[in-house]
Amino acid sequence: MSTVYTIGFTRKPAATFFGLLKRAGVRMVIDTRVNNLSQLAGFSKREDLRYFLEAICNIDYVESKDLAPEKNILKRYQQKELTWEAYAAEYTNGLVRKNAERLVDQAIVDQGCLLCSEHLPHHCHRRLAAEYLQAHWGKTFEIRHLIDLE
Repeated sequence: MSTVYTIGFTRKPAATFFGLLKRAGVRMVIDTRVNNLSQLAGFSKREDLRYFLEAICNIDYVESKDLAPEKNILKRYQQKELTWEAYAAEYTNGLVRKNAERLVDQAIVDQGCLLCSEHLPHHCHRRLAAEYLQAHWGKTFEIRHLIDLE
């Protein structure tokens, strides 16, 4: 059975973040952020992250805006205009509308890791994206959330 990983970079020092990815055997990080140019974490800006992943872990990097939440939905959620449940429904409906399962290459997701900023996957779109792909591809793969070094 293949595995799809998810990870958020906040509340993790670089050593923990890259250690989690390396120990899990991730081969590709799939960046699902709306804005991957921000400096929320020193190592997470798109070009810096691409460099560090390759240099430290020999892991490839790819952006997937097709799995990113729509900006207006994310903004409404961040401003507490949407509950988690409403946000999750609108995010998932967006994946359905654009047929995200057809836009994302299955080969990059196998042993790949969906990335966003949220520390925990419980209220994060990366978990929803992984579950959506699993359901729409008709594939059985394990979804494993990388949170802390075990």
